[in-house]
Amino acid sequence: MFPELDTPRLRLTRIHPEDANAVFELFSDPKVVEYYDLEPFSAIAEAEKLMALFESRYSSGSGIRWAIRERESADLIGTCGFNTWSQKMRNGVIGYDLRPSHWGRGMVTEAIAAMLHAAFTGTLPCGPLHRIQADTILGNTASERVLLKLGFREEGIRRHAAFLHGAYKDMKCFGLLAET
Repeated sequence: MFPELDTPRLRLTRIHPEDANAVFELFSDPKVVEYYDLEPFSAIAEAEKLMALFESRYSSGSGIRWAIRERESADLIGTCGFNTWSQKMRNGVIGYDLRPSHWGRGMVTEAIAAMLHAAFTGTLPCGPLHRIQADTILGNTASERVLLKLGFREEGIRRHAAFLHGAYKDMKCFGLLAET
């Protein structure tokens, strides 16, 4: 069964087919995809393809992606999850995004904190993880602040590790270990 997570202001749920318009709206915003390996969406089919990718990760046991929903309205305002995880290696790599209208309100921090707790306590299908990694493109200071606030440590810069919007970009690696 797909694990749903609750926070004081948010619900993290499965992304449903009826969320296609909200996912399209999210990923068609140039501000949202500025640090993504995607161009802004121009057709709903692109959202449906991304949703299928998210679902395939969960179905194959290689990751999970949640819809971030406001508790009161149930509106999809972003997504977050594990792009990959390894039960054998007990680690995972996270990613997240949020509508710009909700930036600066601590919502991504709240959502990621719930994900981290679930991953470290073993309540996700991957079992308990020991290490969680996040990567940011240099210049994405808002994302870096979220990670540092959650206890991630900067571990280094990987030169030209991403090719985004026609150019190579350096990536900053952050890691968080389970409390031992």
